[in-house]
Amino acid sequence: MKKKLIYSISLTCIMLGACSDDFTEIAPTGALSDEALQNATGVDLKLTAAYSAMDGERIGRLGEGTAAGGDNWWTDVVSDDAHRGSTDGDNTALFQVETLDWQTGNNWFLGRWSALFGGVNSANAVIQLIEQVTDGDFTQQRGEALFLRGYFNFELQKFYGNVPFISVENLNNLEFNQPNPGPIWAQIEADFQEASDLLGSDVVNGRANSWIAKAFLGKALLYQEKWDEAFSLLNDVAQNGPYSLNPEYVSNFNFAGENAAESMFAIQFVSDDGRSYNGNGAGTLNFPGGGPLETCCGFYQPTQDLVNAYQTDSNGLPLLDTYAASDVTSDYDVESAEPFTPFTGALDPRLDFTVSRRGIDYNGFGPNPGKAWIRATFEDISGPYLPKKNVYQADEVDANRGTGGWGSDWSGINYNVMRFADVLLMAAEAAVEKTSPDLPIALEYVNMVRNRAKNMSYVQNEDGDADAANYVIEPYGTFAGVDFARKAIRFERRLEFGMEGHRLFDLRRWDVAEETINTYIQNEAEDIYKGGYDLKFKTYTEKFDLFPIPVNAIDQSGGILTQNPGW
Repeated sequence: MKKKLIYSISLTCIMLGACSDDFTEIAPTGALSDEALQNATGVDLKLTAAYSAMDGERIGRLGEGTAAGGDNWWTDVVSDDAHRGSTDGDNTALFQVETLDWQTGNNWFLGRWSALFGGVNSANAVIQLIEQVTDGDFTQQRGEALFLRGYFNFELQKFYGNVPFISVENLNNLEFNQPNPGPIWAQIEADFQEASDLLGSDVVNGRANSWIAKAFLGKALLYQEKWDEAFSLLNDVAQNGPYSLNPEYVSNFNFAGENAAESMFAIQFVSDDGRSYNGNGAGTLNFPGGGPLETCCGFYQPTQDLVNAYQTDSNGLPLLDTYAASDVTSDYDVESAEPFTPFTGALDPRLDFTVSRRGIDYNGFGPNPGKAWIRATFEDISGPYLPKKNVYQADEVDANRGTGGWGSDWSGINYNVMRFADVLLMAAEAAVEKTSPDLPIALEYVNMVRNRAKNMSYVQNEDGDADAANYVIEPYGTFAGVDFARKAIRFERRLEFGMEGHRLFDLRRWDVAEETINTYIQNEAEDIYKGGYDLKFKTYTEKFDLFPIPVNAIDQSGGILTQNPGW
C-alpha cells in the first residue's frame, strides 16, 4: 500500500489588525510558531510539504487548477499526440492553447507558473529551516530539498525558458521579485549535483535518492545538448542503478505496479474515502464523457496521428518515414449502433495500452463501443479516441477511484515523473549524439525497451482467447548510422511515452516542433474534417517553443519580469 502524503501543511500565521498584543506573541490554535518548527520534526514537516507541492495543489494558487499538476497532460494537446478533447466550446482557454491562439493572460499558463513557484518556495523553506536548526544531521533532508528545488526549476525552465531564480537568501529577505534575464540551467545543475552528492542511495517510495538526482542532472544536461556529460551520468544510472524495466508495460499505469522496479520518481497519488485530497485533481477532466462509470469530462483525447505512429512493418519495426501515409481505421463519423470494421494491419502492442479504440477492451471494462463514450461531436476537433494510461483498471476501481469537490474523479494512480525506460532512451540518445557516438550501446538500450513491449502480455479480445489486434513488434537488428539511430530513438520515445506529458518538450528541444506540428495539423485535417479542422488552428512558429510568461506575473512584478520573444 502506498504511503499517503499530507495534502497541504499550513505554516503561516495570519495577522489580524484588530488582535490584542498577545496575539502577536502566542501562536494561534492550529498553527505552529517558527520556534516550534526548529527541530527534526519541523524539518520533516516542511519537507513533506515540499513533496506535496508536486501535484500543484497549494494554498493561494493562481490560474487554472487543472494546469497546475505535475503530469503536464495539457501540454500534449499542443503537440501531435493529443487533442484537448470534449466539445470545442468547453473550456475556451484550453481550446485556445490547442489551436495556437495563445494569449499571455491565459489562465493555463498562469496555473503551472504559480504551482511551480509554490514548489520552489516550499523547497527553499526547508533549506532555510535546516540552516536555522543547530542540532542534528540533516544531510539527507537538505539533499532532498535541493533536488526538489532543482526539479521545480527544471520544469519552469522547460516551460518558460527565461525565468527568475529564487534563492534561500531571497526568501530570507522576502525578495521574491527577481528579474528573468535568461535560462537558469547553471542553478538547476548545481542543485541536482549537490543533491546527488548529499543523498543516500536507498530507494524510498516517493523520495529522492542519489540515483534519481543523477538521472535528473543527466536530463538537464541532455536538454542543453551537453551530450558527453549527459551520457556519462545516464549510462551510470542505466548500468549500475537499482532500477529496471517492469515485465509488463501496463504496470507503469496501474495500482498493482505502483512504485515497482521501473518507477524512479513518481507523484504519490491516492484515493481516499469521501473527497480525495490526495488524488490527481489536475487530471480530473480526463475521463470518458460517460463511459462505463458515467465519468466526466471527455478531455485529453489521443490523435489519429499518434495512433498511426504505432503501425509496424512485416519485420515488426516502426514506419519511421511513412507512418502518416496510411491510417489505422477509426470510427470517426460512425455511430456506435452502426457497423464498424476494425483495422487488421500490424501494430505495436503499446498502442492499446495507450489509446482506447472502438472494439478493444478498455482497461477491463469491456470493449469500447465508440461514439457512445465520446463526448465530442463529429463537428468538434477532438476525434474518436480515449486515453488509457491515466484511467484506472476495472478491478482497481475501489483502490484508485477518488472524488473531487463536484463529484469529479480524482484518480489515485501514481504519475511517473521519471521511469527507467526514460533513462534508457535518454542514455541511448546521448550515446548517439556524443563526441564519439556509441551506436551499439544505443541499440542495446532501445532494444531493451522494444523487447519489453514484445514479451509483455498483450491486450486480449472480448473472449480472452486471442490478441485484440494484429500485434507485431521486434527489436532493431542494427543501427545503420547516426542519422538512422537518431530517428529511431526519437520515434521510440513517442511510442513508449505517448500520452505521458513529454512529447511537446521533446519536439522543442530537438528543434523540430514547428515542422512537426504544422505537418500534423494538415494531416489530422484529412481525418477530422467536418468542422474545417485546420481552419481552426493558427500556424506554429518559433515563438511557440516557449510558453509566454503570464502577464499577471509581469504586472505584479512592476515590469521587473520581461516577456518571452514574440509575445
